[in-house]
Amino acid sequence: MSSKKALKQVYKEMTFPKGVYQLRNKHNNKVFVGSSMDLDRAWNSLRIQLKSGNHANEALQRDWLTYGEEGFVYEIVEVLKESVEPGSDHRKDVKVLEQLVMLELAPYGEKGYHKK
Repeated sequence: MSSKKALKQVYKEMTFPKGVYQLRNKHNNKVFVGSSMDLDRAWNSLRIQLKSGNHANEALQRDWLTYGEEGFVYEIVEVLKESVEPGSDHRKDVKVLEQLVMLELAPYGEKGYHKK
């Protein structure tokens, strides 16, 4: 097996923390909730979008421009436990977990950046 194939196989077998995160505004405690199959990469992606002014949520983007990165904190809310079943697709599980967190936190209006 070539080293390139071996590296690809190693990458495929890696596990990443999957679950639900929130980006909390430290000034008004509003939260933006999201989910990801890789919570570490989600934070990097979110930060890049906000820094470049390209985030789809206008209210969140506006507050980011006002308060800057130091005005927010990225927090992991729930981590999905790894399944022992090989080849399990956790995307649906992560989305269900996100919906449960949305019900619990209700990040709408004064509490968050989401619209009902």
